[in-house]
Amino acid sequence: MDTSRAYGAPGPDLPRIVPRRHPGRWATAAAALLVLAMVLNSVIRNEAFQWDVVGRYFTTAAVLDGLLLTLWLTGVVMVLGFLLGTVLAVMRLSANPVLRTLSWGYVWVFRSTPLLVQLLFWFNIGALYPTLGLGIPFGPQFVTVETVNLLGPTLTAVIGLTLHETAYAAEVVRGGILSVDPGQTEAAQALGLSRRRTLRRIVVPQAMRSIVPTAGNMLIGTLKGTSIVSVLAVHDLLYSVQLIYNQTYQIIPLLMVATLWYIAVTSVLSTGQYYVERYYARGDSRALPPTPLRRLRGRLAAARARLRAATAADVRPVTGRDR
Repeated sequence: MDTSRAYGAPGPDLPRIVPRRHPGRWATAAAALLVLAMVLNSVIRNEAFQWDVVGRYFTTAAVLDGLLLTLWLTGVVMVLGFLLGTVLAVMRLSANPVLRTLSWGYVWVFRSTPLLVQLLFWFNIGALYPTLGLGIPFGPQFVTVETVNLLGPTLTAVIGLTLHETAYAAEVVRGGILSVDPGQTEAAQALGLSRRRTLRRIVVPQAMRSIVPTAGNMLIGTLKGTSIVSVLAVHDLLYSVQLIYNQTYQIIPLLMVATLWYIAVTSVLSTGQYYVERYYARGDSRALPPTPLRRLRGRLAAARARLRAATAADVRPVTGRDR
């Protein structure tokens, strides 16, 4: 048995296959790594960042309380936004012209107005409606409450962010529903399924493949967008570090504390988004895409196989023809 063929090396009569060289690719990679090393070196060794101060305040109670409020605000806004957005998306796709027009009008108004303007508007809603009441429409009111006592800064932030995110969530859900093949709905109607059951059992599960990526981007955007509520004196992460550096005048290191926390939370959310997308990709292909860990293992195994093949080719025994 020819050991050279057993190890996959070229035979004595065949030319040796040499992989194509990519000098430009390696030069570009080396230049990019050099620039990255220079940037990291300038950040790490720059004393103006005051990394000792960053480490001291990174896990303080005030910063962690602001972080928890930011996470709570992000979760509440996303859940309420997508619940209301789904209702608006169904209204937009309804055969009722009134519902379609109302849904379109809502999306048009809230997508056309800056978020900061909306938050300031809701924060000053007491100037327009000093009291809110519950009673008969266009009739007497049974319960009234002063708006100033009802809407505090945190509740105002929840209302403003939710109404803003609802408009975008409605378009995300509507786009996901429209991405499903109409033949799926026609087949469900042929089987006698109701419109509501068709939407819940057939259309929405398939639409999630289109909804999840955009919803993940919205979640990360909402997490970072909550920092704007600091203008309402809501004690989120950014406002908490602002209170600290207003007393210590250590602006740069405190801003780095907030930046590192935002990066950490965003990284966790991005990882969760990847696995949710992978879950809903089950029916799109026969095999699920490999996880990053499996992809790394595959590349290491391929590199070891190439190394063993190259070693075997170098130490293959000398045959009579080679002499």
